[in-house]
Amino acid sequence: MGKHHKKLLNNLEEHRKSAGLTQQQLSERAEVSRKSINAIENGIYVPSTVLALKIANTLHCTVEELFALP
Repeated sequence: MGKHHKKLLNNLEEHRKSAGLTQQQLSERAEVSRKSINAIENGIYVPSTVLALKIANTLHCTVEELFALP
């Protein structure tokens, strides 16, 4: 499991790496800053619904595969 915000479990880093993408590549494809991807992966920032959907779409997975409630 990745690093988690106290209210959200996240597997973004694992899915990103499985897709063979750097944070920069994912950020460009999801149209968000690399710093945002980094903050989400490190449990510092909880993405909006729109951003979570964009990231999931980019990684060809569901939001639930990336993020879950503890």
